[in-house]
Amino acid sequence: MKREPYVAGYFYPDRKEILIETIESFIPEVKEKIKALGVVSPHAGYEYSGPVAAAVYSAVIIPETVVILAPAHHQINSLFALYDSGSWLTPLGQVPIEERLSELLVGETQLITRDREAHRKEHSIEVQVPFLQYFQKNLSLVPILVSYQANYESLAELGQAISRAVINFDRPVLLVASTDMSHYVSQKMAEELDHKAISFIERLDPQGLFQVVISYGLSMCGFQPTAAMLVAAKALGAKEGKLIKYQTSGDRTGDYREVVGYAGLAVI
Repeated sequence: MKREPYVAGYFYPDRKEILIETIESFIPEVKEKIKALGVVSPHAGYEYSGPVAAAVYSAVIIPETVVILAPAHHQINSLFALYDSGSWLTPLGQVPIEERLSELLVGETQLITRDREAHRKEHSIEVQVPFLQYFQKNLSLVPILVSYQANYESLAELGQAISRAVINFDRPVLLVASTDMSHYVSQKMAEELDHKAISFIERLDPQGLFQVVISYGLSMCGFQPTAAMLVAAKALGAKEGKLIKYQTSGDRTGDYREVVGYAGLAVI
């Protein structure tokens, strides 16, 4: 079973050659790649968040296996929805699901549901995949959508389950948390609020991140997947988060009245 592209031609180019050119236009010069356990990457249209995504993915070594944790922007029937078999299709080609790691993960927690339908019309994972394909030609995926109903305890359980599955998988794995930051606030407010959240990611404090988003009403759509990724990365030995690039939609459009923030971080 193939998961067909849903936002190709809308969030990013639907022609292979143009998509490659677009990604390459965003890639900064990188002298030495970081060995990372996880990354935080945005999921907006490439014209807005593409430079941040390209900066973070070009800064790290991307192994053949990637687990992507992302928010569901629509209601789903699962707390954590796993696309557990088959493949994902993008204009750059087909990416197989890493079924062995998926099985290991399902065996570690009952909170995960095999739910391919939840993924059909969601963009938050899809927009990450072409960047990953560009930098890793032998890519395989474990895509997990996180419901907005997930509380911190369930996210912590998910993160611990991911860490145990990765240890048993016994191959290099990169954990990706897909999120945009503040939505539709002024540039000044976005920078202030987003760096509050970023500071908790840098300190690898998933519970602090969860609480600051709730307390301040931050419109960081993927704070729950990010919290779960931090739990997993810490259990796997991560020591800190490193901000690679931050910008807003205003930095791309010149309109700073209402912006969306984008942050790219490496968890090392």
